[in-house]
Amino acid sequence: MSDYLRELFSLHGRRALVTGGSSGIGYAVAEAIGRAGAEVVVVARREAELDKAVTRLREHGVTASWISADLGDRADVRRVCATAGTIDILVNDAGNNIRKPMAELTADDFERTMAVNFTAPYLLGQHYGPEMAARGWGRIINVGSQQSISAFGDSGIYGAAKAGLAGLTRSQAEAWSAAGVCVNTIIPGFVLTPLTEPAQAIPGRVEALAARHMVGRNGVPEDFAGAAVFLAGNACAFVTGQMLFVDGGFAVH
Repeated sequence: MSDYLRELFSLHGRRALVTGGSSGIGYAVAEAIGRAGAEVVVVARREAELDKAVTRLREHGVTASWISADLGDRADVRRVCATAGTIDILVNDAGNNIRKPMAELTADDFERTMAVNFTAPYLLGQHYGPEMAARGWGRIINVGSQQSISAFGDSGIYGAAKAGLAGLTRSQAEAWSAAGVCVNTIIPGFVLTPLTEPAQAIPGRVEALAARHMVGRNGVPEDFAGAAVFLAGNACAFVTGQMLFVDGGFAVH
């Protein structure tokens, strides 16, 4: 890598916390950020999956560790904040999506969905954002959804939470950008991950969604590597409060 590219994109000396980093988009982002030089701490619930993910990261030469936590539990969020150490790059990817018709959603569905998709990113941002600002450098990357901007596929509470996450991004950017903390949201298209398996199981759904993307296919986790490295590093120093659509043209229709 040339000195010029290293100055723009190298993440050496940085530490990243990636929630939902054991699979899907979260793992792809963790790998990209790690291979660009950052140390990576991966957070998810299942220990076996975390161990596999960290083993894969280490095979790529990434310095990586994991913390098992249920981000829907505020005590677990506090434990992550207390044990993860200094974090320069926060990636909020962990999510759940309860796909029911709106009228069938329960109060418990609401609480569980908001806790993981909105409250956890808020609480983690409240912890790490001021610390980053005090050091004069930081990056927060929130992973949104097409539901951040439009109704799509029984959006329900998930859609409301992801729309709120886009608003949270703008609020965090307003609060901390002047201190060197850039905050942005990645908006995926339809991506083939464990989270979208219920939608993938509907006959004809995958093919119809692939056709809706301008590039003619659905997304895969690896599509997010470049955007993650860009948003995590010095190259995005003048980009904050934005939604970056990594969606194959899905939202343009």
